[in-house]
Amino acid sequence: MEATGTDEVDKLKTKFISAWNNMKYSWVLKTKTYFSRNSPVLLLGKCYHFKYEDENTLLPARSGCTIEDHVIAGNVEEFRKDFISRIWLTYREEFPQIEGSALTTDCGWGCTLRTGQMLLAQGLVLHFLGRAWTWPDALNIENSDSESWTSNTVKKFTASFEASLSGERELKTPTVSQKKTIRRYSDDHEMQNEIYHRKIISWFGDSPLALFGLHQLIEYGKKSGKKAGDWYGPAVVAHILRKAVEEARHPDLQGITIYVAQDCTVYSSDVIDKQCTSMASDNIDDKAVIILIPVRLGGERTNTDYLDFVKGVLSLEYCVGIIGGKPKQSYYFAGFQDDSLIYMDPHYCQSFVDVSIKDFPLETFHCPSPKKMSFRKMDPSCTIGFYCRNVQDFKRASEEITKMLKISSKEKYPLFTFVNGHSRDYDFTSPTTNEEDLFAEDEKKRLKRFSTEEFVLL
Repeated sequence: MEATGTDEVDKLKTKFISAWNNMKYSWVLKTKTYFSRNSPVLLLGKCYHFKYEDENTLLPARSGCTIEDHVIAGNVEEFRKDFISRIWLTYREEFPQIEGSALTTDCGWGCTLRTGQMLLAQGLVLHFLGRAWTWPDALNIENSDSESWTSNTVKKFTASFEASLSGERELKTPTVSQKKTIRRYSDDHEMQNEIYHRKIISWFGDSPLALFGLHQLIEYGKKSGKKAGDWYGPAVVAHILRKAVEEARHPDLQGITIYVAQDCTVYSSDVIDKQCTSMASDNIDDKAVIILIPVRLGGERTNTDYLDFVKGVLSLEYCVGIIGGKPKQSYYFAGFQDDSLIYMDPHYCQSFVDVSIKDFPLETFHCPSPKKMSFRKMDPSCTIGFYCRNVQDFKRASEEITKMLKISSKEKYPLFTFVNGHSRDYDFTSPTTNEEDLFAEDEKKRLKRFSTEEFVLL
């Protein structure tokens, strides 16, 4: 009887924390983001200029971003459409229970997994849709009115708490709305793009069957000693993503792989080997690769000398973003203006969406408003991502990235390097790594160090 009472208390405690987190993480979209009209904006390799054209031209209120002083028409709309088209993955609540736990939400602990998902999603968008693709309905998404949104948040928290006391499912109120549109595809190509758009998002659904969903990522993380509710660092997430892509058996995903750099070194022959290894004997095409490079931009704080390096990375067409953030909060960095980073924030609790149903709603998977943060606030621990379509593309990218590293590096040694050959050619002490294991023994030791020392802050 006593044990039953304790279980009830634990369940009530879990529901209360979930309700509190829901209120806590429902305020993050309220603030406006200001952009200067005098400086270019870089977003994942694309440059936008907010040029002054008309003193009386103002940025639409629904955009969620404001240009200082008088605002320009310029290509603000193109930037908005490009930004909103990126896939946004945030905290969710009331999804199917995570195996081995009582958790039905990742509020308060899953942010780095979410930013990792966003980086992988961008890599898949490049792979299937290309960098020029934008979502046709992107500009139909708009922020809810601040006042009604705030009152809804309070009502939601109250309803949540009351439902927790009675053991009922908590009520939902939408915080992002989409104008009703009748989607008419202009041609077969646009229709095909929309099929892939939905398919990519469905791979990140919050259910045990989703290939890159939270449930699957947590399962792969268990082999590195992580479990649901733990903090995940950007280096550990990089290896979890690698394993998730390697284990994916979907036919559409056999043409892409992930390589994670070892000790800030990309071994070119290892990358090419992964690209040329095919699951199907009749497939002679080389694979696309997403290269993930865990780095550290300083000691306890980020070294401002690395600002040009981060800008250089985000300016490259090969870049798929950075898993980073500030202490104890992970963000997905996708661009910059001047000395501020542009990012998408996963710290926003949204309701579970069943992506298995036909025509599931897409609007909560696209961020209506960009956010900015000073580079000085960035946590030094991060993972950088690049996408290369084939071996030739990788060789070209490695040359361009190496040039960027030399130009932006103020230190004697760059943050990471590309070297010819295999990793085994440079390792005379440890045995060959076992690819069947998620983390080989030497890798486990390195990740344990990352988790307990360098990467604990995120």
